[in-house]
Amino acid sequence: MAITADLKGREALMRRLNQLAPNVEKYAAQAKLEIGKDAAKQIAANAPRDTGDYADSFKAELVSANPDKATVGISVTKDPSAVGIYASYIFRFLEFGTAPHSTVKGGGTVLGKKTAAASGAGIHPGTPAQAHVFPTWRSLKKKARKRLLAAVNKGVREAMGKT
Repeated sequence: MAITADLKGREALMRRLNQLAPNVEKYAAQAKLEIGKDAAKQIAANAPRDTGDYADSFKAELVSANPDKATVGISVTKDPSAVGIYASYIFRFLEFGTAPHSTVKGGGTVLGKKTAAASGAGIHPGTPAQAHVFPTWRSLKKKARKRLLAAVNKGVREAMGKT
């Protein structure tokens, strides 16, 4: 006899889970926000510092509360309690580095590139990558998963009357 399963989707799964254990989503949302705040604090601690403004720009908030912000590294989510870590736009340049490029007016055109190459002026040497966001998250990922599962299990135990 074969075991079969129907894929209903995230909404159906969450609806069924909320019927069985109504506090799971509440505990999971709290845990996600705590995990996000801890991750933002760790990333800020590992961020390169010049004036400190960049490192201070890291914050964790609900994705639904920031619809105007661009997401990097994730796809659009339907989870109303999803948490994102937001920072200054320059994080991309610091995290991944930049290639050498022309900074003179018209430097992006063929003529501008020829002029800049001939004179040697207006060429930015680029910056090396100073990875601090994704390596920090990778180091925290296992612990974050355990914290989220503990929050879900707490809601399930409470629903079963085992608290």
